[in-house]
Amino acid sequence: MIDLRSDTVTLPSDAMRRQMAEAEVGDDVYGDDPTVAALEADGARLSGKAAALFFPSGTQANLVALLTHCQRGEEYIVGQHAHNYRFEAGGAAVLGSIQPQPLEADADGTLPLDKVAAAIKPDDFHFARTRLLCLENTHNGKVLPLAYLQQAWQFSRDHKLSLHIDGARVFNAAVALNVPLTDISQYCDTLTICLSKGLGAPVGSLLCGGEDYIRQEKRWRKMVGGGMRQSGILAAAGRYALEHNVQRLREDHDNAQWLGQQLGALGVEIMAPGAQTNMLFIRQSPELAAKLGPWMLGHDINIASGTVTRLVTHLNISRQDLEKVVRIWREFLHHHGELTGAALTGVYFQ
Repeated sequence: MIDLRSDTVTLPSDAMRRQMAEAEVGDDVYGDDPTVAALEADGARLSGKAAALFFPSGTQANLVALLTHCQRGEEYIVGQHAHNYRFEAGGAAVLGSIQPQPLEADADGTLPLDKVAAAIKPDDFHFARTRLLCLENTHNGKVLPLAYLQQAWQFSRDHKLSLHIDGARVFNAAVALNVPLTDISQYCDTLTICLSKGLGAPVGSLLCGGEDYIRQEKRWRKMVGGGMRQSGILAAAGRYALEHNVQRLREDHDNAQWLGQQLGALGVEIMAPGAQTNMLFIRQSPELAAKLGPWMLGHDINIASGTVTRLVTHLNISRQDLEKVVRIWREFLHHHGELTGAALTGVYFQ
């Protein structure tokens, strides 16, 4: 099966599995698991933060970040379509009594700072106190510019806000910008890093920040059920991912750009700006969307077909796989009378 629904479907390699099987472990709740400690040291070093904490999931890591930055009845400003607002089951509100203030992001994935300023509540007992600005990098595959991050960081200092980056795919951003992670992470108080997406680990995220933040976050992690025991088996996969799978993200980016070129040549509408990283979004009619998913699945290709369809490349998707995807897509369009002109003559792989 060629699965383009998400980079969360990646499978651990044989080498990663061997490293997991051979991991030295201990009870991490007691602080005795050496492999977890080594992974957290890796996260701190790569992010340039004083410390890092290992979590079972990115959702839990983001929740704990919010619980650390905000008290009950306080507020965080976040993108309307950001993951830690829209796709994490309302955890901050339900479990933390933290009020979200969502804003519409600009086309490039940034939150306009003038709109953020207008959303900050005055110091008045009628309002929740605004404590935190949350950014997401990448956002729908879009890389936040370094100049914007610097401006957002200074903005947060000027307005006495903390700044958290949901960096589920932050290494995709770093690779796309061709910079070390520290060039991004210097502009935030806390940062999450997901290990189980394009980096290929089966599970896990890191939350990076200052020592005081991490001390508080360790208590919150225990409270929400994230304290694990011999979790070095999982941490070993994360260490392998950070050592071997960061720079290879370029291959995913190249494949997503190539796929966009080929589908565009077939007349498929590619949504701007195309593939900056490993995500490509296409737009199609409801009629085609309803037919495309079953057609692809019948040819062992799994996509979440809709009027807006996200296609995600990852380490288990090769260029040869994508050539098949383009070929089957062309057959689909031809079958439904959607191919015209040069696209009828064939697909030109470059």
